[in-house]
Amino acid sequence: MELSPKTTIEELLREYPFLKEYLINRSPKFKMLQSVVMRKTVGRVAPLSHVASIGGIETGVLLSEIAAEIKARTGVELPVHSAGAASEGGADASRREILKGIIRDLHRGEEMSSLKQRFHELIKDIDPSEIAKMEQELIAEGMPESEIKRLCDVHVEVFKESLSQKDVPTAPPGHPLHTLMKENREAEKIISEISGITEKLCNTDDKEVFGRFRDDLAALVDGLSSINLHYLRKENQLFPILEAHNISGPSEVMWALHDDIRQMFKYTREQIAGLQIPLVYGTLKYLLKSVSDMIYKEEHILFPMALEMLTGTDWIKVKEGEEEVGFAWVRPDSGWPAGGGGLPSEPRQATDAYSFDTGSLTIEQANLMLKHLPFDLSFVNENDEVVYYSQGRERIFPRSPGVIGRKVQKCHPPKSYHTVQKILDEFRAGAKDTADFWIQMKGRFILIRYYAVRDAEGTYRGTLEVSQDITEIRRLEGQKRLLDWD
Repeated sequence: MELSPKTTIEELLREYPFLKEYLINRSPKFKMLQSVVMRKTVGRVAPLSHVASIGGIETGVLLSEIAAEIKARTGVELPVHSAGAASEGGADASRREILKGIIRDLHRGEEMSSLKQRFHELIKDIDPSEIAKMEQELIAEGMPESEIKRLCDVHVEVFKESLSQKDVPTAPPGHPLHTLMKENREAEKIISEISGITEKLCNTDDKEVFGRFRDDLAALVDGLSSINLHYLRKENQLFPILEAHNISGPSEVMWALHDDIRQMFKYTREQIAGLQIPLVYGTLKYLLKSVSDMIYKEEHILFPMALEMLTGTDWIKVKEGEEEVGFAWVRPDSGWPAGGGGLPSEPRQATDAYSFDTGSLTIEQANLMLKHLPFDLSFVNENDEVVYYSQGRERIFPRSPGVIGRKVQKCHPPKSYHTVQKILDEFRAGAKDTADFWIQMKGRFILIRYYAVRDAEGTYRGTLEVSQDITEIRRLEGQKRLLDWD
């Protein structure tokens, strides 16, 4: 065995198990190695260069220290190839420049076949994290996220052969990725059932024939639409943690694709209900392909990258908010984390009373009051960070702990970013105090209002979002002065 920046933790600890304790003592940031799950998941792919960066140690220094420890404990003197450590970042950057050049040419309309040939001539292998970093750099350099999204499938097609040679990531039962992949398998079953019906229909334009399958087809499409819960967990739980590691480009592109799929479900339902043939066949085909392609992107790009980048503590944070969002078709298995423990919470004194302008409340009373308001509240501080949301019995829009501390701009679909930013800018400048929107959703009329929050001196301190279902309020007429409980 030889030591190099590309040696993985799994390789190292398999050969020299005693190094686990050595590394944990070397830096508190290596305590993640105590977790069997982390060693079997992230450890499989995490190179020592990545481990060194986590511990804030130069790669060459860490390699030399490991080699010295091995020699002291076993007498074996391993060759150390650390010359590439200093230039490793430059090498990775060069690879990404090549990848970006291929994608830029793709966007300019160059033939797919020639681009694939260039890819195989210049780069024989690629890591999912490199694709993610490439997309993020392209966005930072000015390529619109919408343009990257438009050709996202083509990007994957260019790199697909290389990506398909890599193992699909594995995670223990109960781990958030294990649950997401269980949902993918269920989605594939429903896709197969829908495809079976469309094959029987053979694109017939006979409405009577189509009508015989319409109810079954509609039920299956409704069933498949539960994948929205899968997407919501990614958006509200996984994406915020990735953003904390400065990985936002792939999340923005994927969220935009989620919204396209949601819109496609709406069109498909309408076309099935209205017997809009042959239009429905094309829409249905596009929907199934979009969901299938998303599964591929998750399991060959997003999930491997997340396993490489996130710590055990990160994954526990992802898991802690899952129940509030919900699951599609399945429930998480038991087993992870061992013992079911979560992150320690700060002790609260529920009986301590706090004085307000017009009275006082204990923490418990304030929390109960906010939970029982007939509308949803979210508060964004002056730094555009979400710091609170009320947790009523039925929220209008999903929220989970993953949004706390997240920039509010990232809590909305990419297409809404500029609207959110405009509201915040106008509130901060003092030009506006409110912004109102209303939508119809699932047969209900929803009012969404944003209020600028200012202190006694008029200084902007944040934004309050209030969402309320006013369907019944809009129907009120006349007066009601008497109690009618009888």
